[in-house]
Amino acid sequence: MRAGSPRSITVAPAVGNPIWLIRIVAILVVILCSQGMVLLRKTARIVALAALLTAAGAASPVLAQVPMPEVPAANPAVEQQNFADFLQTFRTTALSAGITAETWDRATSGISFNPRVEALNDKQPEFVRPIWDYLAGVITPERVGRGRELMAENAPLFRRLHEQYGVPPAILTAIWAIETGYGRIQGNFNLVEALANLSFEGPRAAYGQRELIAALQIAQQQHIDPRQMMGSWAGAFGQTQFIPSTFLKYAVDGNGDGRIDLWNSPADALASTANYLQQSGWEADQPWGEEVQLPDGFSYAEADPSIGKSVAEWEQMGVRPVPGEQLPAPDVMASINLPAGYRGPAFLVLNNFNVLLKYNSAIPYALAVGLLADRLRGFPGVRASWPAAEAALDQPAAMALQQGLTDLGFPAGGADGVLGRRSAQAIRSYQQSRGLPADGFPTVELLERIRREHGPMPQTGSTALPSQ
Repeated sequence: MRAGSPRSITVAPAVGNPIWLIRIVAILVVILCSQGMVLLRKTARIVALAALLTAAGAASPVLAQVPMPEVPAANPAVEQQNFADFLQTFRTTALSAGITAETWDRATSGISFNPRVEALNDKQPEFVRPIWDYLAGVITPERVGRGRELMAENAPLFRRLHEQYGVPPAILTAIWAIETGYGRIQGNFNLVEALANLSFEGPRAAYGQRELIAALQIAQQQHIDPRQMMGSWAGAFGQTQFIPSTFLKYAVDGNGDGRIDLWNSPADALASTANYLQQSGWEADQPWGEEVQLPDGFSYAEADPSIGKSVAEWEQMGVRPVPGEQLPAPDVMASINLPAGYRGPAFLVLNNFNVLLKYNSAIPYALAVGLLADRLRGFPGVRASWPAAEAALDQPAAMALQQGLTDLGFPAGGADGVLGRRSAQAIRSYQQSRGLPADGFPTVELLERIRREHGPMPQTGSTALPSQ
């Protein structure tokens, strides 16, 4: 919770309306603020938990808005002192992990508590960008043109990596493009400072502490000045955005100079990415997938990532390639993916698509890599139309959808506004039970139907963000 801004917790009122109890506990937050913001934030989390526990056993499904008092602004001096105390304590942990005192002291000299990292760590996206808007922003003529130039300029390197790791040049180039714009935008945060701030407190503290030690190990092994190590606020760095622990496991010397420099050596970055993909199960000479046409009457419940069939089986069900293309070999296993629901394009995705998801677990990202790689190889873009008139749910609306599904007996894995696989499964199960096309895709229309069926639900403000 950011200081200085009013927040509210949405809870179900328990029998007897114990709002007074929640407010009394909330007042303690203001009293305890004099003890420092770290304690304040932890107390705020306890307040949230107390509210939820108090709400347990509620007789009414109607949700109430319980206002929280404004929290005084953070005291910068207290924040910096708390951060310095953490560094002093964590120094022992780092040294026990093999980090030398010299490396630690050099890396942490001059770093400080960074409110920007805290804000980005706490931030939740208000809107989910429609996948067709995301793809349009990623796969641009300029990016395709520059990628083809770089593939030609570095043809011997790409040929060698393809032979050694089995990963096509276009896939590596697409990742290079999407991650950093071919190395141009690698992040402007001091890597040690960013990871130390993540380690200090917040939901990624365990991740931050693990990656901070890994980053210092890189500095020692590669003889890098840790003060020169730059990256994103979340700890990713280099031309293909590895995190430190991934570097330690998969990074390789791609240009034979005896060092691994993901910041300045495209050969090192691309070779390391190829090694990562190979070690993650990339199958050489197999495509990632391709766009297909589904027959009338297709059972959209089959378009589930957990359902794999051979290409021959999909053909028997009427799945066909788009004009001018061919399906993969009949014995290859594949799944049907509908990234925009049954109204949008359909894709037959193979094992290598799942490998791309290990690099980044977002389906839009993996699809962007595959489609950009196709364009780099000279293939056309997506043939079918995207449902551009469909609006994307904002985070409160997504939370309401998840809560409504759960209340109706279709557990969505929590109402956090992140519509992942658990939510898609819940949507698909609900759609099947109501005789709807079971594509697992969240829409405003679906939310409104669930609102009508559920009864009173929390107010979410705007329900959708129109497509651009």
